[in-house]
Amino acid sequence: MRITAESLDWSVAGTPVVRGVSADIAPGETVGLLGPNGSGKSSLLRCLAGLRTPDAGTVRYDGASVREWSARRIARHVAFVEQEPGADSDLSVAGLVGLGRTPFRDRWRGPDATDRAVVAAALERVGLTALAGRSWQALSGGERQRAHLARALAQQPYALLLDEPTNHLDVGHRLELMELLAATGQTVVVALHDLSLAARHCDRLLLLHHGRLVAAGPPAAVLTAERLAEVFDVEAELTTDSLGHPTVTYRRPLGTRLPASRPAP
Repeated sequence: MRITAESLDWSVAGTPVVRGVSADIAPGETVGLLGPNGSGKSSLLRCLAGLRTPDAGTVRYDGASVREWSARRIARHVAFVEQEPGADSDLSVAGLVGLGRTPFRDRWRGPDATDRAVVAAALERVGLTALAGRSWQALSGGERQRAHLARALAQQPYALLLDEPTNHLDVGHRLELMELLAATGQTVVVALHDLSLAARHCDRLLLLHHGRLVAAGPPAAVLTAERLAEVFDVEAELTTDSLGHPTVTYRRPLGTRLPASRPAP
């Protein structure tokens, strides 16, 4: 599915958060959304997922504006995994993943054989089959994140939008998750803090700064030392790994955003 953003603006209490962002994400593309805290990544993702209505501009799925779409129709096209997902305390892991089938069921119909098969496949893909009957509350932070990814996969969406899905994962599971996303064949937009991870696994990167899109393109074109200094306020060195992907090494913070520290008494 192609996702297109056309001059999106979104504000909170009159304060601009997303400013004039336009982007065209091709079907099957994995796109990394980068930027420092407060740059508008989460807000932009929510606009793209149809969870927030932009103050101006349009979001399109395969050319069709989603402004008039119902939440149910959107959920049949796009799955969104938020940064700190929650869940009802009495849900089992399988029950949580089963929520992904909600857009396809009538209000009073319980899960059928198709729903159960889709849930089982989603659990297997994220490595949680053995925990299917466990309470969601008993999971570690990383396991919870993987369970919510399984819920999103159970929606069988055309596109996956994820907000910092690697936050609670160890290195091995971070790599597994990114490889899993790239292998789905679905359109993927994922907000990340790990620039090297994004460069290794994403086809293209979108870099936000103060709510504006300041760079878009292949990782090697977006990640430059000058741009990282401007956007992230760090001195960084860019090298290339054995597969040709950019790798970021941070030398020191430039400190231009912080007030000078007071001398010790």
